[in-house]
Amino acid sequence: MESCPNCSSTEFTKAGIIKERQRFKCKACGYYFTVPKMGKQIDDYFVNKALQLYLEGLTYREIERILGVSHVSVMNWVRKYNIKRPYNSKYHPTYKILNHTELQKYFQNPENLKGAGQLVTELGDKFMLIKWDRFKD
Repeated sequence: MESCPNCSSTEFTKAGIIKERQRFKCKACGYYFTVPKMGKQIDDYFVNKALQLYLEGLTYREIERILGVSHVSVMNWVRKYNIKRPYNSKYHPTYKILNHTELQKYFQNPENLKGAGQLVTELGDKFMLIKWDRFKD
């Protein structure tokens, strides 16, 4: 705690404990305040990866299953950073989770490289392959 949230004074004293949190009293204005509770902090890696997967067309629940982060958190990040997913109905993404050797075998087959855009992103010790297939008319 560096200053009073009411008057920004740095002069304050301890004034008891409320709900297991230290309470303070400002000497300048007499305002009582407690130290703000620190919430669980999620690593920026997961935030960036979740937003990337959202932009690639995955749903919130799919991102939850892949990264192990709540779909509500992903929705909140999308809202917080004002991420807009481009709408294109001609393509739809499919994804696979592969390890290193499976990924090598996948790319050795020339049939897997035809007719679709692909993106490979790492997920810890595995890789995620996202492929966009054109809808058949």
